[in-house]
Order: sequence, then C-alpha cells, then structure tokens
Amino acid sequence: MMLVVQTQISENYGAHDWDGEGQCPQYWKMKGGREFKVTGIPLNIDFKQVIDLLNLEDSNDYYREWVISWSVESDNYLSWFEESQMDYDGAITSPEPTISYRDLVDTGVVLGYN
Repeated sequence: MMLVVQTQISENYGAHDWDGEGQCPQYWKMKGGREFKVTGIPLNIDFKQVIDLLNLEDSNDYYREWVISWSVESDNYLSWFEESQMDYDGAITSPEPTISYRDLVDTGVVLGYN
C-alpha cells in the first residue's frame, strides 16, 4: 500500500516589491500544489505521524505550502500528472516525489523541508 499526500501552495504577490522594511504587503494567490508518495506503508500506523515526518509544510512572507489531503492507494497508483505523461509520452519522465516508509523511518530522509 501507498500513502499519497497532496499539498496546496500559495504565493504572496505583495512581497515582490517589498523592500523588507515594516510589514510585508499581503496579496496571496493560490498556485496549485504537489503530491508525495510513501510506499510500503503499514496499515496499522498513525498516518498523521507519517505525514508529520515528511515535513511538507512551509510558510514565510513569500510562500506557503500545507497539506490539504491524504489517501491510502494501491501500489500501482499513478497521479494525474503521471497518468498524463503516460497518455502523451508513453513513459513517466517526471515522477512524483516518492520515498519508502522504511527509508523515511530508518534514515530520516524527508521529501519536504528541513
């Protein structure tokens, strides 16, 4: 089984002309998101703890990313982006970020931010 985590990204357009003095202007726009896969996921664990280990959320004056949903999928799951590559190119040349559950727990390697 695979844990699939979706994020949402927004960008602060008000920060583009900000000189760094005083309050940063706020003009946030949604910018899509990303999808992350954790393979080999045991079903008897707390999925929220696994999502927290991925460290996918980030926020500053310019950029925000946060988790909006997650699901448990079969091992052959393809994201919309991966499916479109198969449909148009016949191969996946830009796969979604993927890590095995064992590597995540054993090595502490994360897909998001540190």
